[in-house]
Amino acid sequence: MSGPTDDAVFLGASVKPERLLLRLANRHGLITGATGTGKTVSLQIMAEGFSDAGVPVFAADVKGDLAGLAEAGVSKPFLEKRAKEVGLEDYAYRAFPVMFWDLFGEQGHPVRATVEDMGALLLARLMELNDVQEGVLNIAFRVAQDEKLPLIDLKDLRALIGNVSERADELSQKYGNVSKSSVGAIQRRLLVMEQQSAAHFFGEPAFDIADFMRKDSDGRGYISILAADRLMSTPRLYSTFLLWLLNELFRKMPEAGDPDKPKLVFFFDEAHLLFDEAPKALIERIEQIARLIRSKGIGVYFVTQNPLDVPDSVSSQLGNRIQHALRAFTPREQRAVKAAASTFRPNPKFDAERVIMELGVGEALVSTLEPNGEPSIVQRTLIRPPSSRLGPLTPEERRAVIAQSPVKGVYEEALDRSTAYEMLKRRTEASTSADTGEDGFARHGEFRVPKIPGRGEVRDRPARSSGRDTPTDTFLKSLARSVGTVLPRILERVLRKPPRR
Repeated sequence: MSGPTDDAVFLGASVKPERLLLRLANRHGLITGATGTGKTVSLQIMAEGFSDAGVPVFAADVKGDLAGLAEAGVSKPFLEKRAKEVGLEDYAYRAFPVMFWDLFGEQGHPVRATVEDMGALLLARLMELNDVQEGVLNIAFRVAQDEKLPLIDLKDLRALIGNVSERADELSQKYGNVSKSSVGAIQRRLLVMEQQSAAHFFGEPAFDIADFMRKDSDGRGYISILAADRLMSTPRLYSTFLLWLLNELFRKMPEAGDPDKPKLVFFFDEAHLLFDEAPKALIERIEQIARLIRSKGIGVYFVTQNPLDVPDSVSSQLGNRIQHALRAFTPREQRAVKAAASTFRPNPKFDAERVIMELGVGEALVSTLEPNGEPSIVQRTLIRPPSSRLGPLTPEERRAVIAQSPVKGVYEEALDRSTAYEMLKRRTEASTSADTGEDGFARHGEFRVPKIPGRGEVRDRPARSSGRDTPTDTFLKSLARSVGTVLPRILERVLRKPPRR
């Protein structure tokens, strides 16, 4: 039985070697199974295989275990036994090139996005807005676009929403109804986001996806690992961030056709968080990305416990599948087992539905795409052992990896340039200065009228204690009446007088 080849990622062995062809790896995939059945190890050995093939990888590290990819594994008898069982020749322990990332900048390089790059659709999901509130947010983004107000961080968005509230009547006539109650709801959700430390994610320098595409000096693809253990305490931020990354790859990567191997492989762990309570528009966007992003050379692999977590419209586009053991104690779990079994091309030698509940740790049902693009017959497979460490790194080991990173120093220092917040602040100050000059005079068009000391209001003339006219007023009124009577007669005579000859 032969092991790895240059054109495929070696997954393990059934009655034959089970490989994932590199040229079909951008047809996406699904890794499912109950907790503790081996999903993380499957993800780890796939990341190793792609890296060795020169394919960069991105993966979120939910439990901290994937960090072990950065260090060589430690000799263990059960690993070496498994290597022999699957026919993995020349099995050796070694480290892989890794870059660590962290939205909070604590366990890796900071990752930031601008508010305008995130867009109204994803922000609405992040803030859990309803349709009406999302409509107001869309209007705010349109105002920023029309008035050239850069939206970089949450401070900019908060200032913009406040400005939209002040101009609600004006903007409603131009863009549609701006409900002040919806504005208030958005402002409250912004406060919640800041309390959940989401402000760390928004700002500059914004993340450049080109940094995911790096290779080391040996030609191996870098494995970008996002520290997600703390991020999982705010699951909506986690799922929205990963969806934003996918969307950025979709928008910015050029068309690649059918490459010999992917440009990048993206593992979406805890994928159920992406689809939980997702509105129809978002599901449609995810489906569109899954359908079209493969032409950019990007392979997306969803990792979750239950195959029912992924909607059918997305699941139907996942050609490579690894199914670890499932339990069937509840009706929903029984439906999940049946659904998982039905997605495979049947093997006449066993009942897939029964085998899914019998699989041991490190075993899986595997079906990958064959050279003609058809799914292979499902096989009960022993998953190969990893060459990197099983388990997390120490803080010192993590710091050493970060210190040697090719992007060290690029993202650590946050920038704060003049953006929407500063521009709106200057606009308000200029408006206030125009209404009340620094010399103490209130502006009325081109005229200046002195303020009444101790009063906020400005009068056109001093107030009188009586309603009677002064002598000056009486004279001016009489003069005006006389002019109004005499002037028309003079004009009539001038116009009727014949010209001189």
